[in-house]
Amino acid sequence: MLCATPGRPQEKGSSVPADELQVIKVGPLGPFDNNAYLLVDPVTKESIIVDAPFEGQRILEAAQGTRVSRIILTHRHGDHWATIDLLKSATGAPVFCHEADREPHADKVDATLADGEEVPLGGSRLRVIHTPGHTPGSICLLSGRLLIAGDTLFPGGPGHSDRPEDLQQEIQSILQRLYVLPDDTVVYPGHGDETTIGQSKQEYAVFASRQHPPDLSGDVLWLES
Repeated sequence: MLCATPGRPQEKGSSVPADELQVIKVGPLGPFDNNAYLLVDPVTKESIIVDAPFEGQRILEAAQGTRVSRIILTHRHGDHWATIDLLKSATGAPVFCHEADREPHADKVDATLADGEEVPLGGSRLRVIHTPGHTPGSICLLSGRLLIAGDTLFPGGPGHSDRPEDLQQEIQSILQRLYVLPDDTVVYPGHGDETTIGQSKQEYAVFASRQHPPDLSGDVLWLES
């Protein structure tokens, strides 16, 4: 359990009330400019850490004064797991991810999360949304109008895809699972700045109006690809 340290400042970054939860963005972190997030119930001070990139000590500093009950990983890529040992040791919190992304980190995973599962956090709940494409087990976390999107959706486009089939799967995940959310839902990505579902839908409409080569994949941008 993390305890408050008198006079110690919290991580500088966005701290935005969203329904019953507070979301604290910690980043950019490490060589890939990752974002980690601390989701906090303001009444009980229970928190959940989302992702474990480099510079994990900064995440622990942001979590001072809260009780970390879980660590959730949005997907299996190494830049999101870089300091999982540090975070797990310091907090004693169990580690969760989707079953399809348990490997190659199986020895660090305590349990898995399924699509539609609800994770309690104080008086609120986070709904798990399985969004395969970037990786087979990519997940997003939804509470009210906040969406922790991992590397599924960024301002301007989807996460990197290794193959055309992966891009198409990722697009379908975005269209069917994320674009059905209210337009004012705030998207907190695994790298970069926030966006909204409404803004992203407008950008995607430009992408969808164009013809694209069948082998399109990689770093796709809605307005330029």
